[in-house]
Order: sequence, then C-alpha cells, then structure tokens
Amino acid sequence: MPPAVSALANRLAVTDGLSWRSALRACAVVLPHILALIVLFETEEYPVSQVAFVLAWGLLNCFWLVLLRRPGLAGALSLTLIALLILLSRLKLTALMMTVNFVDVMIIDWDTIGFLLTVMPGLTRNVAIAAALTAPVLAMVWWFDPVRVRRPVALIGVIACALGLWALASAFPSDREDEFAWGQYVSKFARSGATAIADYITRGLFESDDQIVEHLRPVLGGDTCRTAQKPPHIVMVFDESSFDATNIPGAKVPANYRRHFASFDGKNRSFVVEGAGGPSWFTEYNVLTGLSVRSYGRFADFVTRIAAGRVERGLPWALRKCGYKTYSFYSYLGAFLSAQSFQKTTGIENFYDAKKLGAKGVEPDAFYYDSALKVVGENRNEAPLFLYVYTLANHFPWDYRFRPDLTPDWTGYGNTHPDLDEYLRRQLLSERDYQSFMATLRKDYPGESFLVVRFGDHLPGFALQAVEPGADEASIGKLIKARDPRLFTTYYAIDAVNFKPADMSSALPRLDAPYLPIVVMEAAGLPLDPSFAEQKRIMDRCFGQFYQCAAGAEVRRFNRLLINAGLIKGL
Repeated sequence: MPPAVSALANRLAVTDGLSWRSALRACAVVLPHILALIVLFETEEYPVSQVAFVLAWGLLNCFWLVLLRRPGLAGALSLTLIALLILLSRLKLTALMMTVNFVDVMIIDWDTIGFLLTVMPGLTRNVAIAAALTAPVLAMVWWFDPVRVRRPVALIGVIACALGLWALASAFPSDREDEFAWGQYVSKFARSGATAIADYITRGLFESDDQIVEHLRPVLGGDTCRTAQKPPHIVMVFDESSFDATNIPGAKVPANYRRHFASFDGKNRSFVVEGAGGPSWFTEYNVLTGLSVRSYGRFADFVTRIAAGRVERGLPWALRKCGYKTYSFYSYLGAFLSAQSFQKTTGIENFYDAKKLGAKGVEPDAFYYDSALKVVGENRNEAPLFLYVYTLANHFPWDYRFRPDLTPDWTGYGNTHPDLDEYLRRQLLSERDYQSFMATLRKDYPGESFLVVRFGDHLPGFALQAVEPGADEASIGKLIKARDPRLFTTYYAIDAVNFKPADMSSALPRLDAPYLPIVVMEAAGLPLDPSFAEQKRIMDRCFGQFYQCAAGAEVRRFNRLLINAGLIKGL
C-alpha cells in the first residue's frame, strides 16, 4: 500500500474493522462531495456550466482548507454556501426576475434586501432557524473530521481553480439573458465572479481619463435656468420593447403602421440604444443621466445599482433647476435593480412604482397614462411638470394573447414568426392608448402646453434573430458583440400639445440614446447647464454618436469632467 493511502487508512481507522466512528469520519469527508455531485446534475444543464460548477466547488473547498485544514468541514461549509446560493437565486428570481450574480456580493444592494424582507416577512425567521439547525451539524463534522491538509497545497488549489474559472469565463462569456432563467445558479455566479474581479482589478467599475486640465465651461447666466415664460410640461414615454417592425424582413404590418413612430413634423427618427433584446435599465440610465452604460464595462448589467447615490447628474436635475416638479411612473417594483434609489439620485422627486400605483399584474398602457393625467390635474396652473411614464403591455412574452377583450375582432396579419402578430397587436393597443392620452391633454388642458417625447428602449428579444433570418444564437451573439446597428436601433418621436417645439436642431435623424436629454431641453426652449452644453459640443463633433466616437476617448474625457465637477462620486 502506498504511504499516503496507508496514512489515510490509519487516520480513518479502517484497520480497526470499520467501526462506527471510522464510518462517521469517512462520511464527514465524502458525503458533502456526493451531495454536491447530485446538486451539479440537478441544477447544471450544459457542459460548460458543469465545468464551472466543479471549478467553483474546488475553489470553495480549497479556500476553507487554507483557513481550517479540515476537508470534511470544508466540504460541509462549501455545500452550505452552495445550497444558500441556490435558494437565494431562486428567491430573487421569483421576486425580481434575476438570479444572484457575484456583483450582488461586491455591491451590497440594501433595496433588494429590504424588499425581500418586506414581501417575505418570514424570511428572517427561516434564515435564523436554518442557521440554528446547521450549526450543530457543522460542529459534529468538525469533531469527527480526521484529516488535515497542508495549507500550501490548499492555496495552490485556490489559485488553480480561480485561474480555471477565469479562463472558462473568458472563453465562454455568460449570456445576460441567462440571469433571467432558472438553473445554472452556481456556474452563473462563479463565472460572473471570475470576470468581475479581473475587470475590477484592471479597470475599476467606471472608465474615465486619469487626469485632465479642463473643467466644465460656465454658460451665460451661470448655473441657473431662467426662461421668459412658463416652459411646457414635459412627458417622456418609455415605450417598452418597441421598434419599427418593418425592419424585420418580410414582416406584414397594418396600414399606416410607420405613422405611429413619426414626430409632429412627419419625420421618422432612429434611436440607437446600448442594450440588445432585454435590458430596459440600460436605456433608463442613458435617458435619465445622459451617459453611457458602456463606461461600466462588464459591470454594465448593474449600472443602476452602481450609479445609485453616485451619479448626481441628469435630465431631472437639470429640469429641477428650471422649476420643474419631477415624477416617475414605474411599471415594476421600485426595488428592481435599485430603480427607485437610482432615479432619486438623478433628480426624480416623486417615484411611483407599480405597487404604489395599485397595478394588478401587467396593466395596459392606459393605466400609466391615467396615473400621469391625475398628477397633471392635481397641479393645474402650477409649476411645470416632468412626467416619466413607463409602459408595460408590450413586454415579453408574446406567446399568449394579452387582454384579448381589448381587441375582440382582431384576426392577425398572417406573419410566420410565432410572436410577431401578437407583438403587432400589442403595439396597436399601445398606439390606441397613446392617442387617447394625447386627446385628453388637448381636451382637458387647453391652457397648458406639453412636450411629449417617446422612445423605444430596446428591440424585442425575438426580433434579434428575425432581423437576420437563419442566424443561430452564436451568430446573433457575434452581431451583438460587433454592435450591428440593426440590433440596437429603435425609434424616438417628438409631439406637442398647445406648444411649438422651440429648437429641433438637436433632433438628428439618427441619435445615440445619451443625447436625448439635450433634444428634450432644447425642444422645450430651456438653456443647457454646463455639463449638457459640453455634451452638446461632443454631439456636434461626433454627429450624434456618443460612446463609439473616437473609440470611447470623448466619453472617457467627459466622464472625468463630471467627476472633477462633483457630479459623479465614488467611481
């Protein structure tokens, strides 16, 4: 018998006839690994995710071995953390539609924690009970664990598994859409950790120039917004998942379909967003702050959580300087990705999420327009209002008929794609509700003026493949990585009630999303503050492009200007 095996046998006292004590000692070492293997095959579906699970399991065990040297206890603690991660991921997915990511650990999200504790009042009690039950088991494993591992050997294991995870995550990047799906909990967390740590070490959370000698130039009249007369109320409509479906080859659409995407002047304008197929919060960040999510690199998926409390620059703040009262009518729960904290940081004074509005599940767009109209009525003849209105009816999935009672005679257009006809039907509902909203403004508020700006936040998920017929997921992934404009182009439109837009020179035929605040303020006849005046100079130099201009150099310089001005903190 080899010396190592002989030593292990003596440690386990197997030569004593496999006593009950030796059996318990063997179980203390082996059982956690057997259970982890069962968890692997139950929760990890794909070969890459299974390899990531194994590497994460090895990393956890070796980490505990460095601290404790006891493999039985290391396995038990690792299994406990794995079980906790899976339970928390399932809980978060149920409540907030996303699984746990490593950045959740890097950025403590008190909004999410508070939300979970509020909607699940027994959660704290259940965690306490689980901890009370787990503690004696771990103590028993400690007592029966007979083996000791040298710390240098364990440290080598930590390094090897960490490097393996990093290599795997680099070779097979995670798909953001996976975070909205069940399963692969451990592998998603582990791969996100490998890339997040590497990125944080090499580039930090937010990219900007290290040093510049420039400062934001003051504008004539200082940093105070003065207008000769009361400016118009501003309504911004966050048109969920909406784009011009005629960009899908062979799509059959209703007559005069494109008219819905045109502005008051009859022009159709393109809006270039930074997320493909799902991340509404990317465009939310673009439009409220006037900044790019691409400045956050791999941390972009957590942009609203990172920016909350740190990015105090944006359209709502600029409008408040002009006397506006700012409102947001959010179609989901305010704790989702720290939406409420983020929007308040950008200058939203009054935040109404779906719960506060009394939404009962998915509501037609009219529900949110009516909420905005109520605020208009309550503030008649008072300060100008900024109303940021979300819609939801056109959100995925499109494999069922949403509110069929609203279109009892609808028969469809005969499109071959299974989702397209339902998507177009919901756009018809959205257009109907929008036109009703505009008609109410004209009828009920003849003495008030309104500037209304609509925009699509991203393409619907099914359209990513529909615009490139025959492409598989790998090909679409390459197109997204290459920033193919077909996958990032929606629309924006400008309308007015009892008001003629003052300056449309910034309303370019094709506009990157972070510039929309400039379009809004100039169309409303409002002066730009120093930061937006500087950003307009970038827009003019870059012909409507933002992050892609000069390979990101313009944005890095601009970010540093904002940091030096105290508008971005802690990044």
